[in-house]
Amino acid sequence: MYRLGLILIFLVPALLQPQPSPGGSPLDPLKFFVGHWQGTSQGKPGHGKGERDYQFVLGGRFLQVKNKTTYPPQEKNLKGEVHEDIGFYSHDDQRKKFVFRQFHVEGFVNEYVEQQIAPDDRTLVFVTDRIENIPEGWRARETYKIVNQNEYTEVFELARPQKNFELYTQSHWKRVQ
Repeated sequence: MYRLGLILIFLVPALLQPQPSPGGSPLDPLKFFVGHWQGTSQGKPGHGKGERDYQFVLGGRFLQVKNKTTYPPQEKNLKGEVHEDIGFYSHDDQRKKFVFRQFHVEGFVNEYVEQQIAPDDRTLVFVTDRIENIPEGWRARETYKIVNQNEYTEVFELARPQKNFELYTQSHWKRVQ
């Protein structure tokens, strides 16, 4: 009985994990991000520290990210702020592109579409198709650059209507699990 209990303890969690499809998954290029990350951010809201978790959900069909970055009170941001967002990456089979939907604590919802993935899968660029709850014409761009197996950088840029992208924040993330 004891041995059966041990087998179940180790076997059941493995069986509950999403299983890859025989031919691989369209999300395979995003596997790098799975795990727990800590990072620093600097930009318009000042200097902050954050935590981020990526995991495959709903049978491995989506990659979920949960992010929380805290900017303490400082010269650039006298009150400080805590920014939180949750997002989901999916693969649009018709467009043959990744789509990233991001929900912000401030009420913004960004829907990004993959613009570029470098041939070595080390740089990914997403630009918004649309943004909810912000004046029309605004755009956002996310650029991820993989530094090594356990680090990546992220550049978040915004563009006012009819204007070029401007840096809003730049972050550096390190895997901790």
